[in-house]
Amino acid sequence: MDVSRIRALRGPNLWSRHTSIEAVVTCEPAECRIDELAGFEHRVRALLPAMGPLHAQPASGHLSVAHVLERVALTLQSQAGCPVTFSRTAATLEPGVFQVVVEYTEEAVGRRAFEHARALVEAALKGETVDVAAAVAALAEIDEDVRLGPSTGCIVDAAVARGIPVRRLTDGSLVQLGWGARQRRIWAAEVDTTSAVSESIAQDKDLTKRLLAAAGVPVPLGRPVTDLDDARRAADEIGWPVVVKPRDGNQGKGVTVNITSDEHLTIAHRVAAEYGEVMVERYLPGHDFRLLVVGDRLVAAARRDPPHVIGDGVHTVRELVDKVNEDPRRGEGHATSLTKIRIDEIALARLSVQSLTPDSVPEAGRRVVLRNNANLSTGGTATDVTDEVHPEVAARAVAAARTIGLEICGVDVLAETVQRPLEEQGGGIVEVNAAPGLRMHLSPSYGKGRPVGEAVVANLFKPGDDGRIPVIAVTGTNGKTTTARLAAHILATSGLRVGMTNTDGVYVNGRQIDSGDCSGPRSARNVLMHPDVDAAVLETARGGILREGLGFDRCGTAVVTNIGAGDHLGLNYITTVDDLAVLKRVIVMNVAPEGYAVLNAADPIVAAMAPKCPGGVIFFSSDPHNPVLAAHRAQGKRSITVDGDHIVVSEDSWRERIALRDVPLTRRGTIGFQVDNAMAAIGAAWSAGLDWDAIRRGLATFANDQDNAPGRFNVMDYRGATVIADYGHNPDAMRALVAAVNRMPARRRSVVISGAGDRRDEDIREQTAVLGDAFDDFILYQDACQRGREDGEVLRLLREGLAKAQRAQHVEEVNGEFKAIDMALARLEPGDLCLVLVDQVEAALAHLTARCQPEG
Repeated sequence: MDVSRIRALRGPNLWSRHTSIEAVVTCEPAECRIDELAGFEHRVRALLPAMGPLHAQPASGHLSVAHVLERVALTLQSQAGCPVTFSRTAATLEPGVFQVVVEYTEEAVGRRAFEHARALVEAALKGETVDVAAAVAALAEIDEDVRLGPSTGCIVDAAVARGIPVRRLTDGSLVQLGWGARQRRIWAAEVDTTSAVSESIAQDKDLTKRLLAAAGVPVPLGRPVTDLDDARRAADEIGWPVVVKPRDGNQGKGVTVNITSDEHLTIAHRVAAEYGEVMVERYLPGHDFRLLVVGDRLVAAARRDPPHVIGDGVHTVRELVDKVNEDPRRGEGHATSLTKIRIDEIALARLSVQSLTPDSVPEAGRRVVLRNNANLSTGGTATDVTDEVHPEVAARAVAAARTIGLEICGVDVLAETVQRPLEEQGGGIVEVNAAPGLRMHLSPSYGKGRPVGEAVVANLFKPGDDGRIPVIAVTGTNGKTTTARLAAHILATSGLRVGMTNTDGVYVNGRQIDSGDCSGPRSARNVLMHPDVDAAVLETARGGILREGLGFDRCGTAVVTNIGAGDHLGLNYITTVDDLAVLKRVIVMNVAPEGYAVLNAADPIVAAMAPKCPGGVIFFSSDPHNPVLAAHRAQGKRSITVDGDHIVVSEDSWRERIALRDVPLTRRGTIGFQVDNAMAAIGAAWSAGLDWDAIRRGLATFANDQDNAPGRFNVMDYRGATVIADYGHNPDAMRALVAAVNRMPARRRSVVISGAGDRRDEDIREQTAVLGDAFDDFILYQDACQRGREDGEVLRLLREGLAKAQRAQHVEEVNGEFKAIDMALARLEPGDLCLVLVDQVEAALAHLTARCQPEG
């Protein structure tokens, strides 16, 4: 068994909506049927008893080792606590080669699970053993290290429940909620509107107290100290017992409370000094409460009890601590609801005050406190008291958060109870926290959890706001770049700031911010992350979907222009047009329920995608009598067609007519494929909810030149001859170009063409076979990069395509695209027409522009 080409599919993909690991697995002939591998399945199940049923390949009914690898990789993640359920193994056309797909929730865990699964399967094949428990433990450890903590996680879960898109921006807790201009960002329980000034104030405990006191919020007496002697003086000034803590601290680190002796003070000062400046303040008797304020309201409250054990007259303090730490809710980090109790220097000092050591055996029923601060991060417990908080106490907490300027604020209160105003009982607010931990409210030790994640999301996004911007995804074989550019232009004309990706680059608000082929998921994610984008138009190519899945969870509009045979067939196990259609319909299957798929009714393969769309469908076809479109229109559904010299848009009895003369892209309707592109873009704009005046303006102001649509039927004049530059690169594109060129008068027609070496032989031949009867002269060129082909091989295939041409009279071969262009231009005479099929679009257009004039 050989495992190769392992990919992480980070968005909806060919196989499912789940994030998944995809691998190509090659099995030896004997490994293609596990029923012929004596004892193999039994050995696997002995190693991994939790492995569920195996699903045979429907075509053969046989199970291969690849199927076992799939199930083992899924089971290992499940055993490690990852919520995964989807996996699949698909046979390819190559004997013994399978594509194995396994869902993951954390990519690092999914990749490592594949490694462990491979090791387990290979061990079972050899009759060896592996330490499965260690593998599962390692996966669980990785999962805890890389997954979001409870605070960030609960906010993300609440966002997902509301349909808000989520993207993790770092390996830590920085998360984007929403897209483009409507996005918000969180960092754990801190939001993007929290200022650095407010956060700095909250970290400075002394400044916080002074500001709260000035605002009338009760706080304990205290001050910063310079050294241990100053700490003793401060304790004497304010009165014992006291609290010693870092002036700038969090999570209870370095905090010691209820200090009653100089010895205890000395230890506490040394511990606090490890974190910087030290404060001494009056100890307020009572319980430690954490009040969570979100926006302008209290959303949760918990009483925090310090870590402690109860004596039984038999076990030592150390043994009692070990016993408490056996609670599965207690862990080392923040992933569990409770943290293990530590016997450290502070605990030793606290035990000393109680005349105990770790080896003392406390009498039955005695409560032994290990430290007085009650933070969960130091081993404390939490009891929910949200429903008990007095309105005056809640008001003081909200006032404290507002005074410091925190949108999400953890307010620490010391008081006998939260059922009475603080002033009545001598209680006070001792700290505010800018990024409060939320796990005590989510999973308190006692009482019910509170939906604090939902409260945070509700504060970030108004009711009904899902943080999404209009997203138009465009795919197909031909016309997708022009459709994307025209749709983006229409959106921009309506006043929206548009982010666009296509095979030429990434554009935001009309400015190019990246170049090259940017039709993949990474560029899409970059656009959706940009804060100045109100709407996105994303060309979505097959390669990106195969490599990584979609760059978004769903779109408002999916446009499929057409599906042709010449688009990279034979690569990555996409061998037929039907395979290609299944891949490209991924965008259709991930349309939002309230969105639309804009589909070419004239293409049966595209039209057949309609039932897979969760939303509505807009069909377009230049033939008003197309049966698919006619049936759709008869049902009162949205359709777009051509009637004479108008594009007609209809829904139920409503009609909108757009004159083709007002759509420059179509050259008054004479270029059929541009009419199709215009209808597709109209459907996209309609789906996005634009008004028809804006759509008309956008169509009328989109010139088909090298600025708006580079390499897409750009028409220029060269000394009275017509020069057309186009990026057509497959047989279907050639047919569309021939149809358009045949409607343009010309004395003599010539073409400059090369072929992409990574296409199939028959596709390269067919390009010139299609052109052979429409052009008189051919200049075939090749560049240095032949994409894996031998020198001259592409030219040979192009010549073979011309072998049966009836019209072609003159054929020449040239090395170099620019040399071929210059040769063609030198031969042109007034009234001639030359089609230049450019390869290096930007450079070739610049070369042509320097020598030609724009048409008209």
